[in-house]
Amino acid sequence: MPKQKKQSVEPLTGKKLLTKIKELDQLSREEKAKACGYYSYDPDGSERLNVMAFLNAVLDAEGVDLDAQPINGSGTSGRQPSYMISVQTNGNLLVGSAYTKQMELTPGDRFEVSLGRKHIHLTKVEADD
Repeated sequence: MPKQKKQSVEPLTGKKLLTKIKELDQLSREEKAKACGYYSYDPDGSERLNVMAFLNAVLDAEGVDLDAQPINGSGTSGRQPSYMISVQTNGNLLVGSAYTKQMELTPGDRFEVSLGRKHIHLTKVEADD
């Protein structure tokens, strides 16, 4: 007589899953996964828990999307300007793109440099028409 293949039940999802988890609050994560139908059987008949599928279903039921893109759409915010620059070895001061973007500068914009006791002022010079 051949071995009869065991069938697992359809796993719970959504509100039914969350309700069942609340009922089983005293059980371990693995026991909750099994009680909610997140298990299967190997070909040899041994039971296998699908804990990752269970946890993903819980996140989905809670409305958490770990694959969502940030609102700005870029994935990262990048480096934030520190408002500090250093003199380079050749004596130049380099004003980075973070500052020029914030000031809405374009290539070719001109500035008047005025030196103070502890600071340097850059005053934009309007282009002659």
